[in-house]
Amino acid sequence: MLRAVKSMLAFVVAVVLLFALVVAGANAYVIGTTKDRIVSEGEAAAFAADCIVVLGAAVTPSEEPSGILEDRLDEAISLYQAGAASKIIMSGNQEPGYDEPSVMKEYAVSCGVPSDAIFCDYAGFNTYDTIYRAANVFGAQRAIVVTQTYHLYRALYAAQGLGMDAVGVPSDFHEYDGQEYYDVREIGARTKDFFQVLAKTPATEVDAPVSLDGSGDASDAQMSGR
Repeated sequence: MLRAVKSMLAFVVAVVLLFALVVAGANAYVIGTTKDRIVSEGEAAAFAADCIVVLGAAVTPSEEPSGILEDRLDEAISLYQAGAASKIIMSGNQEPGYDEPSVMKEYAVSCGVPSDAIFCDYAGFNTYDTIYRAANVFGAQRAIVVTQTYHLYRALYAAQGLGMDAVGVPSDFHEYDGQEYYDVREIGARTKDFFQVLAKTPATEVDAPVSLDGSGDASDAQMSGR
């Protein structure tokens, strides 16, 4: 009986250690292979990108960007104004009564970005989906990804793995409530996306192609009517 218990404990410890090694290895690989792709705004402006991809985050009940999202938008607007790219993809979650991409677009338009330069991706349910759809729905080949640094590694890893040439510009303008939670959650998210990229898993929704050569306003109607 005692021998059986010891064997079971040894097995459990081995499984836990293996799991920890997989998580640590996946995170180290994702960060190590993408950290050199995080660049300054000036470097991104010389990258000749097809588009700027803004990763969504929460919007308030009054339909305003949360602080973390506003910083992403401000950086994307600055890049657009610097001529880094002529198109912006606003990607986030849309569901009844909640619409991140439309709030993101409205904010950018209010800051002077032409409406037809902004494409809304209403099925960016998570980081992997956003990057997959940027490459496979919007046809982006060279992209500038905008989000906070802790989040950029995973987004850039997905971009590389899905065949996109991408750089990232961080939007770390403030300290954010709950950052410790975001950092811990990101460990699991990096691990999950590490394997999703290896498997080339399709996004949750894959729509008909949308050309970045067209008007962002025309694509909004197509996407919102999916």
